[in-house]
Amino acid sequence: MRVIVADHPLITHKLTMLRDKSTPSSTFRTLADELMTLLAYEATRDVRVVPHHIETPVAPTEGVILAEPHPLIVPILRAGLGMLEGLLRLMPSAETGFLGMVRDETTLEPSVYAERLPAKLTGRQCYVLDPMLATGGSLIAAIDFIFERGATDVTAVCLLGSPEGVAAVTKAVGDRDVTLVLGALDEKLNEHGYIVPGLGDAGDRLYGVAG
Repeated sequence: MRVIVADHPLITHKLTMLRDKSTPSSTFRTLADELMTLLAYEATRDVRVVPHHIETPVAPTEGVILAEPHPLIVPILRAGLGMLEGLLRLMPSAETGFLGMVRDETTLEPSVYAERLPAKLTGRQCYVLDPMLATGGSLIAAIDFIFERGATDVTAVCLLGSPEGVAAVTKAVGDRDVTLVLGALDEKLNEHGYIVPGLGDAGDRLYGVAG
């Protein structure tokens, strides 16, 4: 597995604001969207393209366009939705699937409660979006789910990751073609499975707590 930790002052700047507990949900959503756009440049570095002939106002030339089938973006609900538009802004022709996963707060084990994905993903480049890579359980389950449908090329994008989560995902994916793109690699997990220093619960900070 390839692991890329983005190294850019704008990413660090926006992550600093994102981490601040005083940042309101409206600003948090904007920052998450902007961060995804910045991370998308790394995440899509190996996106498949094919040659394409065009006529400029001056002369004919050869360029490239996205290859078909177009990439599939898979945000993990609900928090992954906060990253979706940031990637679609760069790849508006990409298609979107959804994978709903929930983590048991006692066992920390994930389970799928909803999915909306093509039955076959053969030949598709898939981009999985999840703001936080903590224990790695949800991301591993999502990657397994997508590979079981025939995908052979998965890129996962997370705003933050923990060393424990990275190690768990690396071990689980083995020799499969997986790239992990992180905005930052934090210090550790605490006893509750939260990233330290982290930013808290990304879903709650994006959308609030339903009461």
